[in-house]
Amino acid sequence: MKLHRKLIAACVLSGLTATGWTQDATMEDVERSFHPYDFETPDTGELKPGVVVTKDNVDTIGKDFLDEGMYQMVKDGWVDLKVGKLTPIAQNDKYIDATRRNLNKTTLGDAVGELHGYESGRPFPKAPSLDDPRAGEKLAWNYRFGLHFGDSGSISPFYWTFRDMNTGKVEKTLKMEFDAYNWKHRTLEEPIPEVDPNPANLFRTIYMRVDEPFDVKNTQLLIHRYDNDLKRDNAWLYLGFQRRVRRLAAGQVTDSFLGSDLMIEDFEGYNGRISDMKWEYKGVRWMLVPFYEHDKMELGDDFKEDDGFRYITFGGKGGCFPDITWQVRKQYLVTATPVDPSHPVGHRDIFLDAQTFAFSRINIYDRGDKLWKMWFIGQGPDYASLPENQGEGVPVYDGFGMMDIQAMHCTTGQFKTHIHPDYVTPKLFTPQHMRAVGK
Repeated sequence: MKLHRKLIAACVLSGLTATGWTQDATMEDVERSFHPYDFETPDTGELKPGVVVTKDNVDTIGKDFLDEGMYQMVKDGWVDLKVGKLTPIAQNDKYIDATRRNLNKTTLGDAVGELHGYESGRPFPKAPSLDDPRAGEKLAWNYRFGLHFGDSGSISPFYWTFRDMNTGKVEKTLKMEFDAYNWKHRTLEEPIPEVDPNPANLFRTIYMRVDEPFDVKNTQLLIHRYDNDLKRDNAWLYLGFQRRVRRLAAGQVTDSFLGSDLMIEDFEGYNGRISDMKWEYKGVRWMLVPFYEHDKMELGDDFKEDDGFRYITFGGKGGCFPDITWQVRKQYLVTATPVDPSHPVGHRDIFLDAQTFAFSRINIYDRGDKLWKMWFIGQGPDYASLPENQGEGVPVYDGFGMMDIQAMHCTTGQFKTHIHPDYVTPKLFTPQHMRAVGK
């Protein structure tokens, strides 16, 4: 393992060397959090870049690097996985500096969802411990405040395709736009550290609009998430045929969204409050996950872009699996169990990437503890993305899939992601904007 000796020496001199999960994080912990592969890499045996994991060899070379759901998909011959080289994903120095500057300022409150002292950066950079009963909750906060779109971002266009997994028939394709904006804890884009005024004390807002096909054109979704996690989100839906904005009830975030295999709560892997779940950390896994360099994939021409941008494609059973390479990366396994006993999900097994804190793979179980749905989201470095994203220091989302293996149906997503585009401003995230667009 490669060690940063000068940094370690500084940590020792600082006196932050107490043992046990209650100890404070050190500067070495920060370095390990953002650059894990400078310190450790896995012994993957025969599982080298260029190898294809199939039903014939998965038990001998791949089983130890696959979660339960993906192992079964490969074993059943639904998909072959092409192994790619490990590509560390650099994150913006401003975000890392904020983590150093605010080290050990953030603490958990008595209740799940209570957080004290957080300003910006990664709140809990110290590696999780199985001895820490709240380690899973800390990892969830790292996800919440991760650089998933920087301080603002857009997926435009954003294609969702509904497919029958048995036949591969494409039932519907939606063309959409998805925008996200952070109001507080900003580190990369002015205003820093927060938007002023912000009378509602918002943390993050999401706006989504359907542009095609005509029957659902101008369907819009708006979500306001508050800095206080114990406060329920506000959400509004605009249906084009009704030409009015209506507020969503709390229970509707677990309904199927526009007939897809996703609930609103499933967006980005998990689009709910920390306080809505019980978070249990289960340990470290080195796993094959959908991380790759976009510009090195075999890209398709299904959707034409004026700038020549091309999207990833899908294959495997039903056309539900991304045609990409998969990397062996360090993942933290967390089980998230809904607090609400009437929630349709029994629990989620979530694999968080130890470097970017994306929810790269999720197995979703029903209330009978049977595997119900499988989620993946593809992510890669900014240098392999659009020219405008290069140098932003923000991991770039590139595509997703949600497979309902009980209904044998899937929804796949293809992204053109923009980091910090000029058109994503606070004005987008109001019910008034929804009405104006719908006219």
